Amino acid sequence: MEIIKVSYTIFLLSCFVKFRLCNCGDLRKNFYRTSCPHAEQIVQNITWKHAASNAALPAKFLRMHFHDCFVRGCDGSVLIDSTANNTAEKDAIPNKSLAGFEVIEEIKTQLEQACPGKVSCADIVALAARDSVSFQFNRSMWEVLTGRRDGTVSRDSEALANIPSPFSNFTTLKQSFANNNLTVKDLVVLSGAHTIGVGHCNLFSNRLYNFTGKGDSDPSLNATYAATLRSKCPSLSDNTTTVDMDPGSSLAFDNHYFSTVLQQEGLFESDAALLTNNIAKGIVNEMLISAAKFFTEFSQSMKRMGAVGVLTGNAGEIRKKCSVIN
Repeated sequence: MEIIKVSYTIFLLSCFVKFRLCNCGDLRKNFYRTSCPHAEQIVQNITWKHAASNAALPAKFLRMHFHDCFVRGCDGSVLIDSTANNTAEKDAIPNKSLAGFEVIEEIKTQLEQACPGKVSCADIVALAARDSVSFQFNRSMWEVLTGRRDGTVSRDSEALANIPSPFSNFTTLKQSFANNNLTVKDLVVLSGAHTIGVGHCNLFSNRLYNFTGKGDSDPSLNATYAATLRSKCPSLSDNTTTVDMDPGSSLAFDNHYFSTVLQQEGLFESDAALLTNNIAKGIVNEMLISAAKFFTEFSQSMKRMGAVGVLTGNAGEIRKKCSVIN
C-alpha cells in the first residue's frame, strides 16, 4: 500500500511539473512533420532573410505575437484587416505601430505554394517571433509547439481592452497576465523583451512633463535619465519620435533590460512597476544572475504564452491569406 501511495505521489508531482513548464493543450512538437515537412524551415528561411537586413524585426515580431495572444488567445486575429463592417484588432490604438505584416504574408504565400491549407497564420506568428530573435544567435532560442488554428473574429475594442498598457501599474499588469493563466514570473520575464526595440515618446512623456497633472516628472524615473529623455522628446504631443527601450543595447537580445529597470531607467510606467512589488523585484534581480538564466526562463514563459487560448483540432480555420478570413 505504501508503494502505491508513493507512486501516486510521484505521478502527481510529475503532472505538476509538466503543467508548470507549459500547459500547452493540443499543441505539439513537429505538428507539420507529415502534412508539411518543410514548414518550419520555410518560416525560418524567410524570417532570417529579413532579419539580416532589418535589425528591428525581432522586436516587431515579439510584440506582434504578444499582442495576438492577449486578445482571444494566439489565433492570428491580429493579422486580419478591417472591413467596411468591422474595425479589426490591427487598427486598434495599441496595434497601430505594429509592423512586419508583409513578411508574415510572404511566409504564408510560400507555405500555401508548398502545402496548401495546412499551416496556420497563428503558428507562423509564433514561429517568426522565435526565429527572428534566434537569428542573432544562429540557433533556436526556444521550442515552439505547433498546431494552432486561425481565429475568425477580430475586433479593435477587444485589443484596447485586453492588451496591457505601458501606463499600467503592477496590480493591473498582474491581473492582465493572470487572466491569461500567466504568473508574476511570466510578467517579469516577458517584460525582458523590452531589451530590444523602441518606444514612442507619447507613451512615456507624461513621466517627463506632467506626471500628476502639475507639470512634474515621475519620481520613480532616474532624474539624469529623465533629462536625457526630455532632450529627445521635447513635448507631450510628440507621437512620432522613438527612443530605445534599453539604451546602449536595443538591438541585442540579452538580460541588460533588468539592469536598466534596477537603475530606474525603465522607459514605461509598466517597467517601473516591476520594482513596486517585492516578488517581482526579486525576479528582476534573479534575471541578472546570467544571460543564460534569463534565456532559460524566457523560453519557458514564451512557451506558456504561446499556448494561451489556442484553437486546435477542428476549431477555427486555416486561412488562405493571413489578412483575410476565408
